Amino acid sequence: MKRIIAVAAILLAAVSFAAAQGSLSVYTTLEEPLAKAILEKFEAETGIKTSFVRLSGGEAIARMEAEAANPQASIWLGGVGLDHITAKDKGLTTPYKSRYAGKTAAEFKDKDGYWIGLYVGPLTFVTNTKRAAELGLTPPKSWADLLKPEYKGQIRMANPNTSGTAYNVITTLRYVYKGDEEKVFDYMKKLDANIDQYTRSGSAPGKSVAIGEIPIAIGYAHDQVKLKVEGAPVVINAPSEGTGYELASMSLIKGGKDAVNAKKLYDWVLSSKSAQDLFVKWYLVLVATGAPSHPDALSIKQIKTVKQDLLWDGNKDNRARLLKRWTDEIGSKR
Repeated sequence: MKRIIAVAAILLAAVSFAAAQGSLSVYTTLEEPLAKAILEKFEAETGIKTSFVRLSGGEAIARMEAEAANPQASIWLGGVGLDHITAKDKGLTTPYKSRYAGKTAAEFKDKDGYWIGLYVGPLTFVTNTKRAAELGLTPPKSWADLLKPEYKGQIRMANPNTSGTAYNVITTLRYVYKGDEEKVFDYMKKLDANIDQYTRSGSAPGKSVAIGEIPIAIGYAHDQVKLKVEGAPVVINAPSEGTGYELASMSLIKGGKDAVNAKKLYDWVLSSKSAQDLFVKWYLVLVATGAPSHPDALSIKQIKTVKQDLLWDGNKDNRARLLKRWTDEIGSKR
């Protein structure tokens, strides 16, 4: 009898431990293999099981809005910081001031604790040198270059309505043109003539360049550096007039069912060397003080950048207006 009671106690303890550890549903805008590696490492180190859905930035915001009355995930990991600012403005996220946030400078996190930056990456152009040579094209080195008639149908970028990367292109051009939105959309209309298609995800155009499907794409440098290191015949150029950059971030989703475990993941991402090493392996430039770096990564310190006002760019009203204008004047006419 004592043995039966002891076994029952052990089983009950095991069940209680599993229940305490629980599970966690995650929305992520990281590349799927990286998200899988990060969350598998988190599960191995904490025992907390996770499931995730990979969404582009715009899709993540749309999903959270649709689910606001009954959130299906508790944390949003990765994604252009402008999208996280918009999510805060829309009341879709909730504040959390992690004890590990002290290593992140004030300029890289929300003062109210709604989001925290993880890494930065500049917008750059990637060109497949082999495909470009076959077509007699020279890799573009400026925003002005992208409008050249010889690039007609030879450039790919994402759709600003679904991709934070592409929305960042619009906001960057606002700074290049010193806030003159007429010039911005005149440029975007001319650029549209050279775009073969707009993809859902910001990283997809670069992948198409790597295999020679299209010669030129606009995207973030870290995605492009990874393609180059893996052997794709590509060259990466930052626009000479100046470029924008993302501050990929992390937020807790308002009303998420697994708030406790979401905070544990949040803390783990900020504090775990295992997590940092995985990010660095993907050529991401972490913003936390003392974080490791990859020698092949391209930092915003190495190139000319525009002076971005992240709060203005991420404001939900500014975003809605710019995206509506892009859709009305460009997207809806394709």
